[in-house]
Parts: sequence; C-alpha cells; structure tokens
Amino acid sequence: MKKTEKQLLESFRELDENQQQSVLDFTEFLAARGNPGLAPALPKPVDIPRPEQESVIKAIKRLRATYPMLEPGKLLNDTSNQMTRHMVQGETAEIVIDDLERIFRRHYETLLSEHVARQTSAEG
Repeated sequence: MKKTEKQLLESFRELDENQQQSVLDFTEFLAARGNPGLAPALPKPVDIPRPEQESVIKAIKRLRATYPMLEPGKLLNDTSNQMTRHMVQGETAEIVIDDLERIFRRHYETLLSEHVARQTSAEG
C-alpha cells in the first residue's frame, strides 16, 4: 500500500459515517471527471439537518459536508461575502445562513446541469 493510501485510510477511519459517505461520493465524482464517458450520476447532497442554533462558521462547515462535490474555491467569494455581511454589517446569523443554503444549492444545481450536459454530449 502506498504512503498516500495509508494516510487516506487513516484519515477516513477518523470520520463519522456521514463524512465517510461524503468522501466516497466525492472520490467517485473526481474519478468520473477524469473519464467523462464512464461518469456515474452526480452524488446527491448529504442530508445533514440544520441545528436550531448554529453559527455562520458552523453552517459553512455543515454545507461543505452536505455538498462535498462542490469545489470550495468556487464558493469562496460567495461565502466570504456572506461572512462579511454577518460580521461587519451586522446581518443576523439566521438570515446569512438562509442565504448560504441558497448559494450552496444554486452551485450544486449548476454543477448538476453541467454534469448532465457533459453526459449528454458524451453519449451523442
């Protein structure tokens, strides 16, 4: 077993069941990106319920775990803008988290549309 495989396995074992499923979904997604003709369906978001009391930082972590197939770099501008609204402009956490949930869902729907388009073009 390669060193990176051992590291991956050690880290994987430290995760809870939902996180492990997210890792599996994400690795399948990454593998499919390398070979679009064999791409499986895009993983569905992980169902992680929103707690009644949640900070914006914890919401971002929850949403990243909910949508492991999304590239964090593509969300950085949107998430930092929301954090600024909360920390600097004084917007309530509840409103900012609602907006974050819409942003993550929109990014997922865009990724899903792109995935379907790639699948369609690969088949045709």
